Order: sequence, then C-alpha cells, then structure tokens
Amino acid sequence: MNQNSGGKGPSSNKNMMGIVSIILWALVITLMVNFLYTSMSTSKSTKISYSEFLQMVREDKVERVLLESNKYTIYPKEEKKPSASTPQDTSQPEVTPIPGLENLEEVAGAVRSERGDGDTYYCAPIADDRLLDILDEHGVGYEAPYIEQLSPIIEFLLTWILPTVLMMVLLSFLFRNMSSKMGGGLGGVGKANAKVYVEKSTGVTFKDVAGQDEAKESMVEIIDILHNPQKYTEIGAKLPKGALLVGPPGTGKTLLAKAVAGEANVPFFSISGSDFVEMFVGVGASRVRDLFKEASKMAPCIIFIDEIDTIGKSRDNRLGGNDEREQTLNQLLAELDGFDPSKGVIVLGATNRPEVLDQALLRPGRFDRRITIDRPNLAGRLATLQVHTRRIKLAEDVDLRKIALATAGTVGADLANLVNEAALRAVRMGRKTVNQADLLASFEFVIAGSEKKNSVLTEFEKKLVAYHEVGHAMVAYKQKNAEPVQKITIVPHTEGSLGYTLLMPEEDKTNLRTRDELMAKITVSMGGRAAEEVVLNTMTNGASQDIQEATNIARNMVAMYGMSEEFGMMALGSVRNQYLDGGYGLDCAQETAARMDKAVKDLLDQCYGAAVALLRDNLEDMHKVVAYLLEKETITGGEMVAIIEGRDPTQVEDAYASTRAVPQGDEPPARKIHIFDGSQDAGETQEQESFPQGSDPGWPEPGKDDDEL
Repeated sequence: MNQNSGGKGPSSNKNMMGIVSIILWALVITLMVNFLYTSMSTSKSTKISYSEFLQMVREDKVERVLLESNKYTIYPKEEKKPSASTPQDTSQPEVTPIPGLENLEEVAGAVRSERGDGDTYYCAPIADDRLLDILDEHGVGYEAPYIEQLSPIIEFLLTWILPTVLMMVLLSFLFRNMSSKMGGGLGGVGKANAKVYVEKSTGVTFKDVAGQDEAKESMVEIIDILHNPQKYTEIGAKLPKGALLVGPPGTGKTLLAKAVAGEANVPFFSISGSDFVEMFVGVGASRVRDLFKEASKMAPCIIFIDEIDTIGKSRDNRLGGNDEREQTLNQLLAELDGFDPSKGVIVLGATNRPEVLDQALLRPGRFDRRITIDRPNLAGRLATLQVHTRRIKLAEDVDLRKIALATAGTVGADLANLVNEAALRAVRMGRKTVNQADLLASFEFVIAGSEKKNSVLTEFEKKLVAYHEVGHAMVAYKQKNAEPVQKITIVPHTEGSLGYTLLMPEEDKTNLRTRDELMAKITVSMGGRAAEEVVLNTMTNGASQDIQEATNIARNMVAMYGMSEEFGMMALGSVRNQYLDGGYGLDCAQETAARMDKAVKDLLDQCYGAAVALLRDNLEDMHKVVAYLLEKETITGGEMVAIIEGRDPTQVEDAYASTRAVPQGDEPPARKIHIFDGSQDAGETQEQESFPQGSDPGWPEPGKDDDEL
C-alpha cells in the first residue's frame, strides 16, 4: 500500500480551477437564459397607463384581458392597434386582394387571438369596482389564472429547506473532492502528508547501506525491539522511543532509515520537517497529531522525520518567536511523551544541525539515542563503491581499492556520483563496460570539472601557470610533513582553475593533524605565490584561493587549536556548524580579535618565508620540471621525481606511485585528495589552485630572471 496524501501539486490546482470555471460558466449561462427569457417575454408587450386601457375598452379596441394580481395583460383586436400614448389612425390603405386568399388575414388573426399571440399591452392594476361592468358592457372577455395554494409547511420546505440542503450537498461534494486531491481537510489543512511504505515496498535493506557498520549495529537492536518487545519488557527495561541520526549531508541518513523499515518489514512513515510548517498557527500541531494517530493504527511501524531541525529549533524569543513553529514543536514533544513504545512505534529523526535543536527534544525519553553517521573510512568507501557498482558492468582492469584510496573524506553521495559519471563517460566513449580509466577520469571530473578545450593561453601565461603549479609540487616534495604529489596539470578546467596540483596523503587523516603537518600544509599553499616571486619577480591573482585556504588554516590554529605562542591554549572561537561548513564564531573581545589577526599574519609570513627559501635552494630542479610540464601539459608525481633524480620520466612504470617511499611490509592506509580550493578547515580534503578565467589578472612583464627560462 502506498498512501500519499500530500498532493499539493499542479493536479490539485488544476482541479480547483476546473471547479471555479464550472461555477462561473453556470452563473453566466443562468444570466443569459434569464435575460433572453425576459427579452422574449417583453419584446411584443407595451406598457400603457390604466386610463389608456379604459379608453381602449370604451373604443372597442380590446379583445380580451388577463387579470393578474400584479399586472393586466391586454390583447387588442387585430384591426385596431393604437400606440402606447396616442390613438393611431385606424384608416388602412386599400390593398388589392389576392384571389383565393381574401380571408387569410382574418383566419390568421383569429388564430392569434385564440392563442394569445401578437402584440399586447400591459398596465399596473388599480382597485376599480367598475372595471368588470365596463368590460361586460363592451363585450371584452376577461379571465384570471388559477394558482393552487400550497400548504404553508410545503411552501416553507420548498422555499427554504430544499435550497439549503442542495447547497450543503454541493459544498460537501466539492470540499470532499478537494480534500482527496489536496491532502485531507480544506486544502490539506491539518492532515499529515506522510508517504507510507508497507512491508518491503521501500526496496532498501542493510545490503544497500555500506560504510556505516556502527550505525547499523545500533539499528539492528531497534529492529529486534519492533519484533520482540516483550523480551525487553520482561527484564524491566524501558523501550527506546526514538533515535536521532546526525551527520554531514550525503552520508545516507534517509537511506539507513529506509533500510531499517525494509529489514523489519514494517510500515515506514516518511515526512520532512518542512511539511509541518504552515502559515496558519496550529496547522503544524494538527498534522503532528494526525501523523501519530495514523502511525498508532498501523503499529508496529517507523516514523521518520527528515530535517527535524526545521521544527525542532531551540525556542528562543530574543529575536521574535514563531508561534506556528513553536506550537508544532510543543505538540511533537507531547506526542513523544504520550505514545506507548510497547506498541512498536519508533521515531527516527535526521539532521545535520544538531547544535540548533531544542534541549527538550534531545533529552532521554524522547530521542533516547544519538547515532552519528560520519564520513566513511577506507573500508567503508570500498564497500560503498562495491554497492554502487553492483549494477554497473565493470572491465577486468577495475581496482576499486585504488579509487577508495584516492577518495578519502568523501561521502556515499559523492561516490555514487563518481560511479555514475564513469558509466556516462564509458557510453560517450562507445564502450559497453566501465574501465579503470573511466573511474579515474570521473574522479578528476568531480573534483576539478571537465577540461576547457577552447581556452587559449599565451606562452607567458602558460609559463606562469606552470611555475605556479610546480612551486606547489616542489614545496610538497621537499617537505617532510607534506602529502605526496599525485598529478600536475596546466590544462584549464571548468571549475575556474587554469591548472591544479593533486596531492594524495598516505594516511587517511580526516580529523587529527599535528602542528608540523598544518604548517607544512600552509607552506604548500604558499608555494605557488613563492614561485611567482622567486622566478618571475611578480604576483598574480591566481593565488587567491591559496591565500584563503592558508589564512583559514592559520586562523583555526590560533582560534581553535591552541597552537599560537601568544594565546597558548585559549579558545577564541566555537564551532557553529559542525556537520555543514565547519565554521566557527569568535568568542572574544575586539582587542583580542585584532591581536589574533596579527598572530595569524605571523604564521603566514613564517610559512611564506620557508616556501621562498626552499624554492631558491631547488631552483634548477624546478626549471627542469617546468620544461617537461610545458611540453606534456600534464605530468604525474612519479614523472616529477624521475626528473629531479635525473632519470627518464617516460620510463616510469607506475606513473601514479607515491612520491615518498613506503616502508617494506607496511601497506599505505587510505589516501585522500588535495586540490587547492580554499577549504574552510585544515582537515578538509580538497584544495585547488585557481586562476579565475575570464578575468584580466594584469599579467606583468617578465622580470630579469625570465630570460634564463
């Protein structure tokens, strides 16, 4: 069964417009019929005064009279038709009769007189006792219509009760039709627009969820509770009422909730938090009541509220409250307290902003468990890739482990997109299977975009971009705590970069970094600008994203990580959105913030000086790598190492091998990509050196060292 009462789409609007158009057409047709009837009934009837009526009778110009309570209808004789105000000349011109038709006009006049047709007159009645005597005296026929008198009770029923009943039936039919199309009630007001999946109709089980083993273990117990609640109540345990799924976007919170319903074979109520929010105060609370009422009828079942932070925000009236949202939250809290978990109703909520939720919502007894669904590790990424490639035809050379090594820090949605892009590329290339090259190309497409083949750079611009990118690579290669170089390219891409340097860490470090590693990361970001100064004696705007990322890392070191000599272990800020952008807000005075800016600048100056010194010491090696890069446009880290060591770069067997030796017997853990893109946090995994296309960076003339290049 699949009930979906949330029809607020174009079909319901079309239904409403159809009903309104029918009513308008009915009114228009009724008015037209009434107008035509009135026109036809009065088109051949002329109004005269009562005195003119008596004069016509005395002059024997009236054939008969219809006496009604509100009007006298006068039928004149055919041979005499006076006007409404003045008598007309009764003389007629002589007309030569047609043989055989001499009496035709007399016969037609008799017929019209008998049927009451022809031109007539009418006047308003006046109480006159002599009228009938005058009519009898001049031989005028008269009559009055007979109207049968109804019973007062029947007249009241026909006049008042019957129209009211018909109107109520019509409105009831219209409202019921609209409620069935628009979610219950008038316009869907007060009904829960929840999608209900029964039995295995979700089509999702734990086999479809990978990389979240800890979360699945917690959900297995919930499934057992749904099937065997007495096993837990016999020992005196209270059954949990709900669980809150917390994690970054794309990690699979909704997918995991559907998998729980699929494994338990129970109905699955899915509704978004925004579906409770309406412009009318009290509607959201009514929908919450309706949702739990429907769920209790179908217990055991699961209620899943996605983006629960929409209605579960902390109740804070400092900036003005929202009565509708607060009433909805109050009703949700009451329902969570009121329903009996032994009936088998489990509430699952999902959010990526747990810090904004109301504390009353998070306390035990409502959402008893908090399950974190974080970014998967190496084994989780490999399992996720295996899940997403089950229906993809793979070639024999595909090694999903290498793809998992390169995609550290990604979520399940990213991996699904990567696999889909690889399949699309294989179709574009005319193949029926996806090979390793498709996966690697789609990986670079996701992080850097596609190549811009129509972009044309001058020789000086290409040389400048090449030295910029090699500057990043040389600093990374010569430092102990930097990540190995994977790839260097000066081919423009659609993400706005004229080139990028790809770094692949040998360790899957997503949350933990030392001070030396962070300083090395800032130094690598400064390598591009340092190369511009050392070799070309100039600066370009291509280092803008490098500067942003380096500044963010240095600011985090001072404000969040306690790595500043001046402030020491003093937190100057607090995290605001842990699972979204990872941003923070300052919790210090303005004077302290100014001193913090100076400390950040000192760190940046220190790292920039180290990058300049390192490139000056290895200037000859950098020239060699740049010359080869200008020729090939794209080289790998292995080819760069071969050039520096004096070997032939074309003889490198594994072009994508690490640029740092791995101890024997040790297998490198998960890797992740760094493409300088100005990430917000030091733990973020993508950096991308960007030269904004379409802009005029104001390329300077080459310096005195340019002739040596």
